[in-house]
Amino acid sequence: MSVGFVMMCHTALDRAAQVARHWAERDCPVVIHIDKRVAKASFDGLREAVKDLHNIRFCGRHKCEWGTWSLVAASQSGSEMMLREFPEVRHVFLSSGSCLPLRPVEELRAYLAARPRTDFIESVTTEDVEWTVDGLHSERFQLRFPFSWKRHRYLFDRYVEFQRNIGFRRKMPDKLVPHLGSQWWCLTRQTLSAILQDPSRKIYDRYFKLVWIPDESYYQTLVRKYSTRIESRSLTLSKFDFQGKPHVFYDDHLHLLRRSDCFVARKIWSKADRLYDTFLTDQDRGTVMAEPAPGKIDRVFAKALERRTRGRAGMYMHSRFPNPNWENGKTCAPYSVFQGFNDLFENFEPWLSRRLGTRVHGNLFDRTRARFAGDGDVYSGCLSASAALRDYNPERFLTSLIWNTRGERQVFQFSPRDKQRIAWFMAEDGNAQISVITGAWAVPLFNANKDFLTIRKQAAHLQKQEVDFIDILRRVQTRAEVRIWSLAEFIEEPMEHLQSILDSMGGPAVGRLTEAPRMVDLTGFGQFLQNLKNQGMNPHMMGDFPVELGGAQPKQDGTRPYLVR
Repeated sequence: MSVGFVMMCHTALDRAAQVARHWAERDCPVVIHIDKRVAKASFDGLREAVKDLHNIRFCGRHKCEWGTWSLVAASQSGSEMMLREFPEVRHVFLSSGSCLPLRPVEELRAYLAARPRTDFIESVTTEDVEWTVDGLHSERFQLRFPFSWKRHRYLFDRYVEFQRNIGFRRKMPDKLVPHLGSQWWCLTRQTLSAILQDPSRKIYDRYFKLVWIPDESYYQTLVRKYSTRIESRSLTLSKFDFQGKPHVFYDDHLHLLRRSDCFVARKIWSKADRLYDTFLTDQDRGTVMAEPAPGKIDRVFAKALERRTRGRAGMYMHSRFPNPNWENGKTCAPYSVFQGFNDLFENFEPWLSRRLGTRVHGNLFDRTRARFAGDGDVYSGCLSASAALRDYNPERFLTSLIWNTRGERQVFQFSPRDKQRIAWFMAEDGNAQISVITGAWAVPLFNANKDFLTIRKQAAHLQKQEVDFIDILRRVQTRAEVRIWSLAEFIEEPMEHLQSILDSMGGPAVGRLTEAPRMVDLTGFGQFLQNLKNQGMNPHMMGDFPVELGGAQPKQDGTRPYLVR
């Protein structure tokens, strides 16, 4: 009993010649199909490389394209020649030019001889298919697909949409039940010849010519009509990523391929010299009848898939960067944001740095430059203080800062005067702790030496900026830990509120506050707010701030912030 190989080749023909010679020299006939788009010189070179082997043939050539009928037509041509030219063949094995045998031919021959009437082809109904990615299930059989998905994507999509709108549906001929599966199969002579010599073949071919990706459904469907015994699995190891693209195996996958116990693997990198040298050399393994077990390496691929699609928290890479919300956590570590505190307290950053024992930044998103701790021009990871560089992608600026300083909690100030684009990102980040004193932006205006008309316009603009920021923080989608006080609420018990913030930051025990930052003098601030009201501007973000500050009495029960998670 012999097994014959039909090879579908379009690139790396030198490797295809090596594999074809390996099989042919071990009494396995080979029929090679070369894509019609391959240059004549390359085609002639392959023929010359194997011309000394009497059991290698070249079938008629088709111009092949992914997802089209041409791939089925090419396999039909190769299979017909195999059945006609080599009557001793009992099984026909379909492979590609990038396939590589992983086990000695004798083992495959013995394995198939023990199962002389078994067809190895993945064939499952459309309801049971889970591996299609961004594809069509039953619709690939019900609609027409005359346009190439790769070359004419617009026409492809519009024609599918048109058929859906008019309710067009095709019917399977002879009440066949549509099945799907891998295009790499190994069929018995009886089954394959029955498919190719079926009296209704013209009807079937005409139908499947307009099916999408027919090489995954033509043989998979028709085999159910003739086969007496089907093993719904492929003897070829092929793995696909989350986008439905085949994994490519390289030299460092040698141990992995050996563990699979599969007979053939694809897709092998054409320059993987170690793999070709290892597997195309006769291996004295004795009589090994191990079942192909691709599941042995599934865990490795699952881990690789997770690393590619999720990665490490806060670590961005090419495979995920262009896709929003693919990140495994927006940032890699917790950080704290303070708004209004450096407006209300003098030298707030140095005081907070002493309390936390860490560096505290100023306003990182200041419109003129990033105010790093120490006011340096460059920070960890060569992050520039340039506003132009930061504002090109402020989200990546922040994630890079957190990643470059992991192990040290980052603390910085934010203000309505700053660039606001980063607000959405921080609100949706579960690592962010945001503490806000609303209306504190008015304190610098109160102490500013400017015309009142200018102050009123600035106050109106800053209040609008803060209202927008607070609205973002109050959304249901907010994941950050948020604390918000009005200015009037905060100054009633500033020590308690500061203590609650520091306690929530974790880390080394902070202990009770014994030293408070110096609050700016707010004498006359209430009258300043009243003047803004008198001029037609309503400064409502400060809360119920008294005109005379001396009349305000601290609450006995303590004012606590509301917490948004």
